[in-house]
Amino acid sequence: MATDPSLIRNFSIVAHIDHGKSTLADRLIEFCGGLELREMKQQILDSMDIERERGITIKAQTVRLRYAAKDGKIYILNLMDTPGHVDFAYEVSRSLAACEGSLLVVDASQGVEAQTLANVYQAIDNNHEIITVLNKIDLPAADPERVKNQIEEVIGLDTSEAVMISAKTGIGIEDVLEAIVKRLPAPKNDFAPDVSLKALLVDSWYDLYLGVMILVRVIEGTLVPGMKIRMMGVSASYEIDQVGVFTPKPIRVESLGPGEIGFITAGIKHVADCKVGDTITEERRPTANPLSGFKPSTPVVFCGLFPVDAADFEKLRESLAKLHLNDASFHYEAESSAALGYGFRCGFLGLLHLEIIQERLEREFDLDLITTAPSVVYRLHMTNGEIVEMHNPTDMPDVVKVDFIEEPWIKATILVPDEFLGSILTLCSDRRGEQLDLTYVGNRAMAVYLLPLNEVVFDFYDRLKSVSRGYASFDYQIDSYKEGDLVKVNILVNAESVDALAMMVHRGRAESRGRTLCTRLKDLIPRQLFKIAVQAAIGGKIIARESISAMRKDVLAKCYGGDISRKRKLLDKQKAGKKRMRQFGNVEIPQSAFIAALKMNDD
Repeated sequence: MATDPSLIRNFSIVAHIDHGKSTLADRLIEFCGGLELREMKQQILDSMDIERERGITIKAQTVRLRYAAKDGKIYILNLMDTPGHVDFAYEVSRSLAACEGSLLVVDASQGVEAQTLANVYQAIDNNHEIITVLNKIDLPAADPERVKNQIEEVIGLDTSEAVMISAKTGIGIEDVLEAIVKRLPAPKNDFAPDVSLKALLVDSWYDLYLGVMILVRVIEGTLVPGMKIRMMGVSASYEIDQVGVFTPKPIRVESLGPGEIGFITAGIKHVADCKVGDTITEERRPTANPLSGFKPSTPVVFCGLFPVDAADFEKLRESLAKLHLNDASFHYEAESSAALGYGFRCGFLGLLHLEIIQERLEREFDLDLITTAPSVVYRLHMTNGEIVEMHNPTDMPDVVKVDFIEEPWIKATILVPDEFLGSILTLCSDRRGEQLDLTYVGNRAMAVYLLPLNEVVFDFYDRLKSVSRGYASFDYQIDSYKEGDLVKVNILVNAESVDALAMMVHRGRAESRGRTLCTRLKDLIPRQLFKIAVQAAIGGKIIARESISAMRKDVLAKCYGGDISRKRKLLDKQKAGKKRMRQFGNVEIPQSAFIAALKMNDD
């Protein structure tokens, strides 16, 4: 029996990292009896090991709760716990599209952070009703009045009805539930009872036993087991095996009605048939107009993923397909490299996203991977008027054919206590940043900068955190492409170009970046019987060089005394041999050297 839509509330929790989203979700589940006390653990919705280790949410998780309100009715609450980090903004946007309201959680001791702004603006764009929740009010440093004023000044939300809570101790949890029931809208319900099915495919993941599982938000009609459904985007048809909801344990139900969020399985084996944002309808009487779906994500950072063992290439392909099903915001295509063999060129939403995907591939699919240096998408304006997008520095055509190169710039919002403002401004200007705005909210400064993404990709986030002792928060969006004086730096080992280490750098930075990499490779490449030159070059011009000295084989060991000319003859013979060896010798760069050289954080 489908639930009356007027008793359903679909909402997501949005906040900056570490402001207590997952802890609040725990308390809501506990209060509504979603799990028994013995089944509860901290951050129950953060199911991945990586999430629990790092203390961050990576995947948006859904849970259905039954709440007996003070007005005597029993409400169904569908909660979506969303990530807080800028790199997982696509997860947030999908969750928001499936809900009608949001809880904006702000730490009462820290106040508004950069990601709070980004996420709340996404919620406002989705026409959400927003309830402000001030968390951690039990802390000695909490200052709710200051934070309320901050929210009104920076975001422009009315905070007169803000709910004061402490998610850790459970203070104010019932007030949050009452606010959800009273202030958030119910799903729209002005459809005829026999209307054809229309449901939004919000998320999907691969289960070893059931095949592909799909998370859906029903807009119109009803989903029941045995129904023939059709994915409108890819024109694939399936019969539903089971319909269920998460409480957060998966539980089967008889049907999912309008406004409800739950999962379906239909024995889907083809990963490609489940496109996130697709419209699901009934095969027999399809809906006339599909839903608009989600705005596709645009990868910002690209890098190559190669298996350490070439035999794992097919396994890597399958693993990427399964992972892409669970996280549609990264893109991949096959590529090959002379140094590293066959692999994939992958696009990510940021560096943390890259790191998490790599770690998930290694843990969940048991793969050993090499990651090439991250790069961004450049636009090459050719002399014949053509515009070419370049994802990989090795694809750089002859410089004579290129008129000019454009690089992506981002608009970055940095919130920082004013005592660290000086070092933040120095860091941004060092990275070729252009200041757009600088305002104060209480004792915190909000700096808005235009920065080249190329400079941010390497180690900007780490530097930002270290110069501000972890207090600065940072959020960005792609702004535009601008012409830049960029050059391709090649790394030559024994006069052979190593394509996996090629990089695009601003001309002013090329020499220092090249010298750093050469110095690092000098320590990483094992010595040979001949001298090896490690060079950085722009075109034909060498800009940095390090030499790896040869191991000496003692050819005079068999000479006991005797004339010097005999020893000289042996040494000259060895010298000639080494010269010939250097010409024809092949330097094998070990995989460990590649991995260490490409660790950009040590830059």
